[in-house]
Amino acid sequence: MIFRASVLTLYPDIFPGPLGTSLAGRALEEGTWSLETKNIRDFATDKHRSVDDTPAGGGAGMVLKPDVLAAALDSVADHRPMLALTPRGTPLTQERVRGLAAGEGVVLLCGRFEGFDERIFEARAVEPVSVGDYVLSGGELGAMVILDACVRLLPGVMGAASSGEEESFEQGLLEYPHYTRPVTWEGRTIPEVLRSGDHAKIAAWRHERAVEDTRLRRPDLIERHGGASQAPPSGAQRKK
Repeated sequence: MIFRASVLTLYPDIFPGPLGTSLAGRALEEGTWSLETKNIRDFATDKHRSVDDTPAGGGAGMVLKPDVLAAALDSVADHRPMLALTPRGTPLTQERVRGLAAGEGVVLLCGRFEGFDERIFEARAVEPVSVGDYVLSGGELGAMVILDACVRLLPGVMGAASSGEEESFEQGLLEYPHYTRPVTWEGRTIPEVLRSGDHAKIAAWRHERAVEDTRLRRPDLIERHGGASQAPPSGAQRKK
């Protein structure tokens, strides 16, 4: 099954962009996933191809029109989930990404200007999604984030099936720190445990560092998972 991505945007030429390189680009060439873009402006009905209008009630900026958005969405609607990129959306999580990657694909609606007419969320099954607590000029970069996160999880894209199992957020923790040669660099040495060859000790050290770093940098993750992530993984107990 090919993972099919449809992106609705005012700037289709932005794509594939970074998605055309590295793992995602290779997978795109090999047909593991497909990407189509549709210009939202093509669904405007007036001679000026208008896609936005002034905010009801006054205020700065322009708002994307619901009739134009609905026509664009209807042109690609099927069984795939439809996501709208907006700072007002639900924060994207690795769990949500895994769910998307396991499906048939996704439809991504890229916002611009002041955002979407709210009625589009009432009239169509569109899920508002945010990729972070900040504001971008449009939803295109957020769409790329979602697609890159999904594509790398598709079968065969990362090579070994276990490649992503210990990465940040997969187990409710940030990933442990990494090191490589040279052993000593500018007076800083790779931790001795990582050079010990004792796999049980290495696994325990990595888990401890993951918990420690998560507690310091992202205590919300520890709280969200109820502290369950603090227990060492099976087989990683230190030898006594």
